Amino acid sequence: MMFKKVLIADDHKSISISVQNTLADLNIVQDNRDHVTYCDAALSRIQKALANGEPYDLLITDLSFNNDIPQILEDGTDLILATQKVQPGLKILVFAGEDRSAVASRLYRDLNLDGYIPKGRGDIKDLKAAIEKMATDQRYLSSNLRKDLKANFSIIFDEYDKMVLAMLMEGNSQKEVATYLKKNNIKPSSLSSLEKRLSEIKSTLNISNNEQLIAYCKDNKLI
Repeated sequence: MMFKKVLIADDHKSISISVQNTLADLNIVQDNRDHVTYCDAALSRIQKALANGEPYDLLITDLSFNNDIPQILEDGTDLILATQKVQPGLKILVFAGEDRSAVASRLYRDLNLDGYIPKGRGDIKDLKAAIEKMATDQRYLSSNLRKDLKANFSIIFDEYDKMVLAMLMEGNSQKEVATYLKKNNIKPSSLSSLEKRLSEIKSTLNISNNEQLIAYCKDNKLI
């Protein structure tokens, strides 16, 4: 189901207009009050909407803000962390000038973002794709980020992930990997947890199945 109520947090009017036009193309009605230029104002709007029983279901925010007046929340990261405490279920899409894959991937993972896309060439098409995918409860990490594949991989995935992927590359099935994890007391070890983590990895890399994931790792010599 497509989003119905979206809050835009960005201190550049031209960017906000572009985002509003994209929302209109997706038949999402946008109120002028749902665009703010300060992070404190964004959090206040989220809190007020919750109190009124009309919560937002998507926050689109930049990371960098020009604070010409003092703010409690100084940037998008502060806003995201505060928002996740106030309304944990709110979908959050970062639309930022930072286009380095390693940085974006770290934020995507550490802040548990639902989506991340960089501003730049083709960003409106990217924005629309992100919103459509997130509306179906999928996460979206843009393919338009400047990539350092090995650095990106090491930031996105921990040692557990690398071990699981290495075993899959060796020809083990997911069930066999889960059995090995359980036998060696490596957690999480359940098959369902393993499947969920692999699904997250594939979503992060915009890959649809394990075969493509293994090929990706082999081609880029990531393991």
